[in-house]
Amino acid sequence: MALLAYSSDGPALAAPISPRREIGAYEALWLEQDATFKTLAERFAKDPTALPSDMVSRSAADACANEVFLIFAKAGVSRFGVRINHAGDYPRKLRDARYPVELLYYQGAWELTEARAVAVVGSRKASPEGVKRAQQVARALVQRDFTVVSGLAEGIDTAAHTAALAENGRTIAVLGTPLSSVYPAANRALQNRIANEQLVISQVPVLRYARQAPPQNRLFFPERNVTMSALTEATVIVEAGETSGTLAHARAALNQGRKLFILNSCFLRPNLTWPAKFAGEGAIRVRTIDDIWAALG
Repeated sequence: MALLAYSSDGPALAAPISPRREIGAYEALWLEQDATFKTLAERFAKDPTALPSDMVSRSAADACANEVFLIFAKAGVSRFGVRINHAGDYPRKLRDARYPVELLYYQGAWELTEARAVAVVGSRKASPEGVKRAQQVARALVQRDFTVVSGLAEGIDTAAHTAALAENGRTIAVLGTPLSSVYPAANRALQNRIANEQLVISQVPVLRYARQAPPQNRLFFPERNVTMSALTEATVIVEAGETSGTLAHARAALNQGRKLFILNSCFLRPNLTWPAKFAGEGAIRVRTIDDIWAALG
C-alpha cells in the first residue's frame, strides 16, 4: 500500500502518513472499552485535525495492524486500500453522517464514489414483487448513468446489485462486516465479483468484529446504512416492514439532507405506518419512475 499525502484541509501538508499504522491505530481505538461510532466521533470532534495514530501508541498500532493483515491474508483478502479522513481521497460527503468514520477499507475502483449515486434498499426477506421492483429501479438508474449503491444483504440489496451488473452498470456494496467476512454466505461470489469489478466498502473494525459475538456485531449493520446514505445523493426504499433496519437508513437520509424515495407499493400496505410518517418529513412518494427523475434533475 502506498503512502498517502495529507489533503489540503489536514494538519500538515508536507508529511506523508503510513496507511498501515493508521489501520492499526483505528483498530486499537475500537478495542478500547465501550468504543462505538458515537464515542469515537465525539473524540475526534474535540481534535478535528487528529489522525487515529495521534491517539494510539506506535507499538499498539503496529501490533493491531499486523493482526489485521494476518486475518486478511487468511481470508484471501490480498489487495485492499483504505481512505482516511484528512488524507488522500476521503470523500467529504461522509462528514454529513451523524457520527462520521475516520477510516474506510475498500476493494475495487474507488473512483466509483465520484459518480452520481443512488442507494436502493429494503427488506432481506423480500417478496417476489419487491425483488422485481428493485431490479426495475436498479436497471432504470443504470440507464440514467447512476451508480447503484446497496448493502449486499439478501433480498432487495442482492436484487439491486445483480440487476445493475446485468445491465453493465456501476454498483457499490457497503458491507456490515469487515472485508474478510461475507454475510450472507450465499453472497460470497457476488461480493467477490463486486470487489473485483466494481467497489466494496467497509467501515467495520476487523479486530473488534473478530472478538465479539454475533449479537453485538449485528449493530454494525444499521451504522453502515448511515454511511451508505452519506455516500449517495438519494435513497430508494423498495419495501420494508414496520421494524426493518431499512428505516434507520431512511432517518439517516433525511437527517443528512439527502432525497428519500419510497415506492408507492409501500403506501398501499395497510399494516405499515412508516411510509406516511416519512412522507410527512419530506420523503417523496414514487408512483412512477418519472417521480425520481423529476426530483433528481
